[in-house]
Amino acid sequence: MDIAPLQTSIAGTVLTAADQGWDAARVSPAGTGSPEVIIRAASVDDVCEAVRFAAASRRPAVVRGGGHSVWCTLDDGVLIDLSGLDSIDVVADPEGGALVRVGGGARWGDVARALGAQGLGISSGDTASVGVGGLTLGGGIGWMVRAWGLAADQLVGAQIVTAEGRVVEVTEASHPDLLWALRGGGGNFGVVTRFDFRAHDLDGVVFAELGVAGDPRPVLRTLRDVLATAPRELTVTYMDVPAMDPSAPGGRSIAACWIGRDVDALRSALAPLLALDGVTEKDIAPRDYAGILLEHPQPEPGQQLPGFLGGNTLVRVLDDAFIDGLVDFRESTEASVVFLRSLGGAYGDVGADATAFAARDATWFAMAGGFDIPGLVDDAERARLDSAWRELEAHGVAVYGNFTTSVDPSLPSRMYPPQTMARLAQVKSHWDPRNLFARNHNVVPL
Repeated sequence: MDIAPLQTSIAGTVLTAADQGWDAARVSPAGTGSPEVIIRAASVDDVCEAVRFAAASRRPAVVRGGGHSVWCTLDDGVLIDLSGLDSIDVVADPEGGALVRVGGGARWGDVARALGAQGLGISSGDTASVGVGGLTLGGGIGWMVRAWGLAADQLVGAQIVTAEGRVVEVTEASHPDLLWALRGGGGNFGVVTRFDFRAHDLDGVVFAELGVAGDPRPVLRTLRDVLATAPRELTVTYMDVPAMDPSAPGGRSIAACWIGRDVDALRSALAPLLALDGVTEKDIAPRDYAGILLEHPQPEPGQQLPGFLGGNTLVRVLDDAFIDGLVDFRESTEASVVFLRSLGGAYGDVGADATAFAARDATWFAMAGGFDIPGLVDDAERARLDSAWRELEAHGVAVYGNFTTSVDPSLPSRMYPPQTMARLAQVKSHWDPRNLFARNHNVVPL
């Protein structure tokens, strides 16, 4: 592959395996990849040149923002690193309030800190280092999901570099079908170099951490019942994890986020849980929103991360049978994890066909899986875990693509209903008929 044209046309950095810094550059939070070339874009023009190069050389274009996607760890291709495009600008919204224009390589922790200083917020993920781009394009479930919906629900415009290497401004007025597809359809349609979000007033949050001991089943049933009628200011998660190391003890816990600074309001909403045997209050206190986002360690070059044997699903009802199945799954495998997040509220206000993220009747997100640790898990155990998870997934209405660690090409059919997939394929056929952007949960053009 002749990269000489790139080296003269790119203002940013072009790296190959022969260059110093290559090994560090190919590491991301998801692991270590082996692309043919890495282009660290310094401008939108660099992205255009990178896309044209990938198309001309008939290599897949691999887009990296925060780098948490498993697609960044595959071999071959032209990796377009957007980390240099990390601007965060607040401007007046013509319809009132504020718009936030965020570069395609920005990370949520930086966005939350910048907006928090101005008394603003937008719904994001849970982890500071997660990229704005990947999370938003996949939907974006986070701590504000019940109050403000998905990250994609706040997206009102974007700047995208198409498969032709052309810059297009996307709004509801200019390209409504493409904007619809960007709201949950993944990175199938081009490289988004800027996201325009409608911001919300946010003076902070109250964050609670509760410990859970004993049988978690009655706790989960109470948690479900509480969230059925809870104010939209409240979003909760439940997690049951094994001990990872001395700094990451295992156990069961509930975390709760309340929009605003009213500690008593959150404690009142959680009262039925706090009254249960085995539930203890570890901390309830006002926090800055950026302060509740988790940090994610970067793996060492060449470090092999354990596989994940399980999956996730969006469920309409967290019924007793599903709760029992989740608890049984966790109890059957020591090195496993279970995670739940409440949905509903603003998330459910959006029509199923209003965005590419169609599963709006779901009220909970659920994930469970065992860690595929070499030498400790054999083929029989892998088959058992896969079967156990499939039974749980059958309760749900869709898979959430952002929480997957698989490149299984069948996943899109489990993420989108047929009518949504058909519309996505039409949009894909218009904007990327040769499927240059295939390193994602791929929608194949018609």
